Amino acid sequence: MKKLINGTDTLLAESLDGFSAAHADIVELGEDRKFIRRRSLKRGKVGLISGGGSGHEPLHGGFVGHGMLDAACPGQVFTSPTPDQMIAAAQAVDTGAGVLFIVKNYEGDVMNFAMAAEMAADMTGGQMATIITDDDVAVETSTYSTGRRGVAGTLIVERLVGAAAEQGRDLAGLKAYGQEVNARTRSMGVALTSCTVPAAGKPTFTLAEDEMEMGVGIHGEPGRRRVKLTSADEIAAEMLGAITGDLKPKPGQQAILLINGFGGTPSMELYLMCNAVRRILAAEKVLVARCLVGSYVTSLEMAGCSITLSLVEDADLALWDSPIHTAAMRWRM
Repeated sequence: MKKLINGTDTLLAESLDGFSAAHADIVELGEDRKFIRRRSLKRGKVGLISGGGSGHEPLHGGFVGHGMLDAACPGQVFTSPTPDQMIAAAQAVDTGAGVLFIVKNYEGDVMNFAMAAEMAADMTGGQMATIITDDDVAVETSTYSTGRRGVAGTLIVERLVGAAAEQGRDLAGLKAYGQEVNARTRSMGVALTSCTVPAAGKPTFTLAEDEMEMGVGIHGEPGRRRVKLTSADEIAAEMLGAITGDLKPKPGQQAILLINGFGGTPSMELYLMCNAVRRILAAEKVLVARCLVGSYVTSLEMAGCSITLSLVEDADLALWDSPIHTAAMRWRM
């Protein structure tokens, strides 16, 4: 194992300290590094909190800031954060309009966030609500989940709900909107190599030089099947076919396309995949209204990528285009 670390027991703490120092204009760390918080809170706005195991950076800490999340709770690598982290985050960002938790569908995350929401409501008297993302079409149930996994589509939900929250939408409205966005968002990934969890010190799985894992999860969980490596066009066609077969977009429908790298994939290859996917969508008359390409929901140093497609209307695009200022995503329109 070759990694830039001092020790597995201090990896997360040192990384969080570096992240908060590098982006001190946007975020600050909570007490005992329990959460990453937006430095400037907006009074009377619903607080948005997400989180999960580390190793997926910039998810979720990189999405804390104006137009997206108010706080993120980082667990150890590929391990759910604890309820006390989530409760502390809720107390820190609730400015009177309640708190919305955005949770990827993994058993540990769902259980701990549910416990935290109940306890935080009892302790503060504030309103709490939860959205569970489950956009992965690869498998119906997996190593860490009951039902579909929450993967890169979580970014789409966090962005659109975050933008709506900035405009003053209430807690019930944000929950309903987030569930709607999740329902029209689908993803699928492929791995060309494994990743190595530092505490384990060895690859999570092994792929031969001519193999790939089709439908892999973001923790290295098994996908649909292990197959021989083929061309980018064929990989894109299989993954996108699974996505559109599930979403069933109509000709002329608009979509946001996310080509997401898993941490070890060069930008050149991600843009090539973007080109391949856009050609297929054009043939199917699905209109790519917005496109985001880069490593946003990673799996440590895994090579590979995922495709996410989210069907949208003009109102969604207006939210997507609204100002955002986070460590990993920022623009002003």
